[in-house]
Amino acid sequence: MRTATERIRVAGVEVSPDHFIGGERVASERRFEDISPITNEVIAEVSRAGEAEVDAAVRAAHEAFPGWAALGPAGRAPYLHRLADLIEANVERLAAVECLDMGMLLRSLRARVIRRGARNYRAYADLAASYEERDWRSQGTWNRVQRMPAGPAAVITPWNAPFMLSTWKTAPALAAGCTVVLKPAEWSPLSCSLLADLASEAGFPPGVFNVVQGIGEEAGAALVSHPLLRRVSFTGSPETGRSIGVAAAKNLVPFTAELGGKGPLIVFEDADLDAAARRAAGQYDDAGQVCLAGTRLLVQESVAGEFLELFHRHADEHVLGDPRDEHTTVSPLIHPDHLRRVEGFVERARKEGHRVLRGGRRSPAGPLFYQPTLIEPLSNDAEIVQREVFGPVLTLQTFADEEEAIALANSTEYGLSGIVYTSSMGRAERVGRAVRAGVVWVNTFLVRDLTAPFGGMGISGIGREGGDYALDFYSDLKTLQILEGSTR
Repeated sequence: MRTATERIRVAGVEVSPDHFIGGERVASERRFEDISPITNEVIAEVSRAGEAEVDAAVRAAHEAFPGWAALGPAGRAPYLHRLADLIEANVERLAAVECLDMGMLLRSLRARVIRRGARNYRAYADLAASYEERDWRSQGTWNRVQRMPAGPAAVITPWNAPFMLSTWKTAPALAAGCTVVLKPAEWSPLSCSLLADLASEAGFPPGVFNVVQGIGEEAGAALVSHPLLRRVSFTGSPETGRSIGVAAAKNLVPFTAELGGKGPLIVFEDADLDAAARRAAGQYDDAGQVCLAGTRLLVQESVAGEFLELFHRHADEHVLGDPRDEHTTVSPLIHPDHLRRVEGFVERARKEGHRVLRGGRRSPAGPLFYQPTLIEPLSNDAEIVQREVFGPVLTLQTFADEEEAIALANSTEYGLSGIVYTSSMGRAERVGRAVRAGVVWVNTFLVRDLTAPFGGMGISGIGREGGDYALDFYSDLKTLQILEGSTR
């Protein structure tokens, strides 16, 4: 480790390329390149953490933990509210950096995504402070369930929506009384560096909020295996989730993971077909790099032709281009490696004889653009149906009745989300209950209540985030029992 380097300018904003450990900027001798998906050019050389930097960050969190925990929920809430206020005041800066770094539409970042980070901190500060301990009498004793902060927590976030997803995890951890070591994905780390600046400006004590940057196999592996950690929260792929789970298990550390999805979008013949088709075409947003997306279009046979016509009409309205342009609706893929991965799925599907109904090629819009693609598979067992592509690639299948629709919806190993379009309340209840997923939306999409549980079934994840579910995860629950009549 060495002293911090000068800040760099990204999208006109000064950003530190270094770690944030114990309230100070710390640089590494080694660096990694951060490429903008908009230009496919290097925009930053970022400090690359190894075991030494990770150890320093975890130890800083460990040392800061007793004081942070002792503040209690009411004492911690003002810090979280100040951080939320600073996020609101810096939406433009945060959005500009994240747009250049990750490629999400700038107008979406400005209007809702960055502001959601502020909502996360406010919501969890208030939720933790308003918690009412369960209190009852039993067998001659007075009983009370208490939350105790668990300890230092590792938070590892993905490259899509890095700022919002980092706040989604760090907000409940900090509100519960844990200290945090955040490791953002190496493909889009810069907005999390700005988050560290804002936490410092909000007055967080040194060591409460730390950020280490680096490669997953190096910094991430060192972080999740550190013996001083007491919680691990991860969002990413099932393959990485398995590795992290093994490392956490060796130290008997509770672990929560959101591991992607292959969500069904089910359209029944009684649905508003135009609304359903518009929603289906909307799954190309953010170039399909959304874990909750309904990527498997399941349409009732009787309306499949009409639905497909409407779908193509809405998909034709998409504009691939610079995400900073107000007219753009589909952004580039995050990285050349990811473009090759998405392309590989489509090429294998084509070679296997599956019918490409739309797209299926790189786009001339730019070096990292891929055409919005729709594939009609020959079999439900096809790779293109069963594995998460995480790009602008959808599949189209038909079904005869509710029973077949549910069977298709539940036919993958994933279980993160589902979308159902129907005008029948009875059908909404039946199918919504039968689809195995952590969340099922009916006639809508991506509406989120921050108090509701969020997580996946199957290989889509372990545990639940959101509301009290997240606060319980970052806490150790204790029962205090006092013999009645023995105290006064």
